[in-house]
Amino acid sequence: MSGLYPAEGAAIVIGGSGGVGAEICRVLARDGCDVALTYHSNQAKAEAAAESVRAEGRKASTHKLNIEDVEATRAFIDGVAEANGGIHTVVYAAGPLVPLIHLSKIEPEQMRKHLMQDAFGFFNVVHYAIPHLRKARGSVVACQSSAQYRFAAADGLSVVPKSAVHALMKGIAKEEGRYGIRSNGVALGIIETGQHTELSKLGYIDDKYMQAAAMNTPLRRNGKAIDIAEAVSFLASSRAGFISGEVINVDGGYHV
Repeated sequence: MSGLYPAEGAAIVIGGSGGVGAEICRVLARDGCDVALTYHSNQAKAEAAAESVRAEGRKASTHKLNIEDVEATRAFIDGVAEANGGIHTVVYAAGPLVPLIHLSKIEPEQMRKHLMQDAFGFFNVVHYAIPHLRKARGSVVACQSSAQYRFAAADGLSVVPKSAVHALMKGIAKEEGRYGIRSNGVALGIIETGQHTELSKLGYIDDKYMQAAAMNTPLRRNGKAIDIAEAVSFLASSRAGFISGEVINVDGGYHV
């Protein structure tokens, strides 16, 4: 496919080493993007994601980044812009691993940590990306949670920070549209990779949980990484050129 993204510049995928993030990288490359992806600790997964981008015929680079670090984030954003002739897309696909804990049992320090890693981290990235996105008349796509629309018990460590991510996404759409920047979101339901794989390993969820989750959606199945990646690439591309401030729930209808 061609013409969906600007010829110059790159897409940044924050959290591109994750199960969903890696597929987002691949689909963006398939649709015509060079990709700079970040990882927090798993370099091997980041390199595998980069290889999937190169297999689609596009350039890829990997970057270890703590998005809470203000100076490191600024240097990363500016460095990607310089190396690639600009930045036209920022995809936020990151977030800390979220254990399933009821709100009454979440310790204040635990909530503070998740808010910093997720909400502040997203703000930090966007703060430094906006000048480059203005030049490109580019776009932001922020991965969120469908539980923002239908609260899932014990999911507060995800829903509360992701609701802040949602508010920031809407604010960018409102304030930056005059500079040509679009800002949208994809709200994830249960996806059979990434967070849910890790939570299974830790014993928070099991096969019965995943089966029950599937039956709790009108489509009677859980999602795949490709379901999220296709929605992200659509919103980031010229196909959604007059869409801003919108969220696509990719959750099999869970939020209905």
